[in-house]
Amino acid sequence: MVNDTISDILTRIRNANLAKHQIVQVPATKMTESVTKVLREEGFISNYEEVGRGYKSQILISLKYRGKKRQPVITALKRISKPGLRVYSSHANLPRVLGGLGVAIISTSQGVMADKRARHCGLGGEVLCYIW
Repeated sequence: MVNDTISDILTRIRNANLAKHQIVQVPATKMTESVTKVLREEGFISNYEEVGRGYKSQILISLKYRGKKRQPVITALKRISKPGLRVYSSHANLPRVLGGLGVAIISTSQGVMADKRARHCGLGGEVLCYIW
């Protein structure tokens, strides 16, 4: 049983990137599905698919690489809001990751979304992680 599912998915993606794996498998929860959906919308992963049913279902994430040397598209992942210290931000103070080159994933009242979309909708919320 994992207490922090977001840290778990970020660690699994980070480790798979370092090992240059094509596919990484993560436990399926509503939060992990929302985060992978945002990653696909922002172009960090190529696709994802849910496999299995019930509490043992998994999400298979296809990672993206560029060039002949297979450089990962995801350079770094950083968890911001942790279970011991939650970090919230209003829509006016949403962070810009690397001057707009990276993405901050925000959990809002309208669901999990990227910082650009949250700014456009005028929503603030919990800053889950940075990805660049």
